[in-house]
Amino acid sequence: MKTSPRPDDGSAPVDHRTQVAVETARLVAAVRDADLTTPVPSCPGWTLTDLVKHTGSVQRWFSTLQRAAIQEPPQSRTVDLHLPDRHDEYPDWLTESATVAAGAFAATDPRLPMWAWGADQHARFWARRMLFETLLHRADAELALGLQPAIDRAVAVDGIDEFLVNLPFAAFFAPKVANLRAPDRTIRFRATDGDGDWLVRLRPDSFGLATASADAHTADATIRGTARDLLLLVYGRLHHDSTALSHEGDDDLLTHWFANSEF
Repeated sequence: MKTSPRPDDGSAPVDHRTQVAVETARLVAAVRDADLTTPVPSCPGWTLTDLVKHTGSVQRWFSTLQRAAIQEPPQSRTVDLHLPDRHDEYPDWLTESATVAAGAFAATDPRLPMWAWGADQHARFWARRMLFETLLHRADAELALGLQPAIDRAVAVDGIDEFLVNLPFAAFFAPKVANLRAPDRTIRFRATDGDGDWLVRLRPDSFGLATASADAHTADATIRGTARDLLLLVYGRLHHDSTALSHEGDDDLLTHWFANSEF
């Protein structure tokens, strides 16, 4: 699969390792004084406690993978999580999880070759993946508490790219992704608040981002919105019929995409 270049809005590249700490702090701030039994509608069946536990557990597991510089798929997800005894200790435990991650980042060259389930077979894959896992769950917590998540535009652009680049590799844990097939159909995601344009091509046997030379192609379906809203869209936190977005073209194609692209 060839991918288009990451959209360039003139901003500095996102420092994924630093942003993990930033997003963790934002999540901790959102939940610290909240009722941790609050349901999280965007993660059905979860409470804020479940959300925090999941986020910190993923950070600690990814950190273990980085420190081990794994060269093949891990056979176990077992890791010592040091879970707290009381629910009200979870915010501090999540802060400690980010500290564990920072230690793994400091000990690992991001250019180190490693196994990864996505496109980039280097240690930096895991830092980038950890960032967007943390950011989306921070957004989940804020949405559950009636808040509108603020997301830095450059980070949102990078997150859309990260999602679309890696989605074709996700079928082993998100089996519906294998249904994203069509006879040469295209979907365009276009940011309305600056540069950011992604063209996804579905073929009978595969799908992926189109090459830069295809950017002028008229898509079969197009969705427009701010980078923030497009990020929430691709992760299923916004419906494509939301008033925050506009779309045109083949609605059945969009329905097919969003029914099978859940990550």
